[in-house]
Amino acid sequence: MKKLLFVGAEVMPFAATGGLGDVLGSLPSAIIEASGGETDVRVVMPLYRSVSESWRSQMTLVYEGEVALSWRRQYCGIYSLVKDGATYYFVDNKYYFDRDTLYGYGDEGERFAFFSKVAAELPRLVGYYPDVVHAHDWSAALTLVYINEKFRSVEGYENIKTVFTIHNIEYQGKYDFAILGDVFELDHRSRHIVEYDGCINLMKGAIASADLVTTVSQRYAEEICSPEYAHGLDRILRDSSDKLLGILNGIDYKYYDPANDNVIVKNYTWRSQGKKYENKTALQRELGLPEREDVPMISLISRLASHKGLDLVTRMIYRLVGEKDVQFVVLGKGESEYEIFFRGLEETFPDKVRALITYDRDLSKRIYAASDIFMMPSKSEPCGLSQMIASRYGAIPVVRETGGLYDSIKGFWLDGDKIKGNGFTFAGYNEYELEERTGAAIDLWNNAELRKKFVGKIMRIDFSWKNSANSYLEMYNRLWKNN
Repeated sequence: MKKLLFVGAEVMPFAATGGLGDVLGSLPSAIIEASGGETDVRVVMPLYRSVSESWRSQMTLVYEGEVALSWRRQYCGIYSLVKDGATYYFVDNKYYFDRDTLYGYGDEGERFAFFSKVAAELPRLVGYYPDVVHAHDWSAALTLVYINEKFRSVEGYENIKTVFTIHNIEYQGKYDFAILGDVFELDHRSRHIVEYDGCINLMKGAIASADLVTTVSQRYAEEICSPEYAHGLDRILRDSSDKLLGILNGIDYKYYDPANDNVIVKNYTWRSQGKKYENKTALQRELGLPEREDVPMISLISRLASHKGLDLVTRMIYRLVGEKDVQFVVLGKGESEYEIFFRGLEETFPDKVRALITYDRDLSKRIYAASDIFMMPSKSEPCGLSQMIASRYGAIPVVRETGGLYDSIKGFWLDGDKIKGNGFTFAGYNEYELEERTGAAIDLWNNAELRKKFVGKIMRIDFSWKNSANSYLEMYNRLWKNN
């Protein structure tokens, strides 16, 4: 049986803020299933304060002691539990992880250096020596650096293969070289591994250290080799292109399932689309909007940040809402200018718009179930899960052709009486294409017969982890064959 260890800063359902947590919450069990139970999959993450007591009560202490990080010797407890066939390890250190939120602190580099050091030492601490260590994003990047620089001569580490996945290249873990030894426990002999453009770059260190580098869609793997998308890392990625590949993420089909979702008002399938509209009228009632089945509801569920294409939305949404018979619901938090903008939009169109400036997973699923059209005009999007979730719930996606949006959504057109594509897409980064494609989606929705066929098609697109898990297994097999 092959052994695989995932390393990541967040994992659903224990503690998560976004797509990274969704992936590490779903991929382990998908790998086990795809391999026919022939892969021993384990995952390590920090034990944050927000991990609930219901999960803590199921944990078993498997290690307690100290782990060194430079001159520090810090307490380390490691707890474990088994879920869906995978073993999850939780790194306990109250100084670093017993905090109100997962991220956003001045000592972020030190916190995740400690976590990465524990993850690198995990094999000898708990007696589990994996064939592959697969680290995710900058917060776990040092795991691979430490394995190569500190543990290769340790028994059991000699043949461990390593993989690094870039979920969002914008966040790289950049620091001044003044803390190379003091915080990261690296000396001048390892300086070249993490050095990039005159500073420490932890993501670059992982790229240089890994046997293979992946990202979360094929298109994004191509895009990040160019200056436009790479946030400065295009040079090292071009140099590493022989070990770079893209694998599109999937979504958890048990968690996102309109046929069995217990937080929506009425369950439905592609065969019973009429029941979907009971979710729309229920949400309209909940939000105080006019209860109308005959008006298309457009939704936007997103972190409110400029790279999500919200600058395009702000330049066209007043026209769209003002001129067309639609409702518009936005859910998300983020940059203050967008929070203020959408609140102002609601004040201008109180019978058409609701701005829900919050983060609420259950509410997001009620919005997906109620929505007819889903807007996602990202400037860059490594993979994107929202367009897949929207499709699963029968909301027609309108997306920009970038990253995983390009790989997952293809433009609608009619070939005689055959429906092609599974959404509406546009290539240019401008508000006019977004407005025109959204208008085209509204026109399709207003054609009841065509709408039923198209929504039925998009709800049956397979965005589960099945295909992605098989692609990951193929990648791991390449490494295992070389062992």
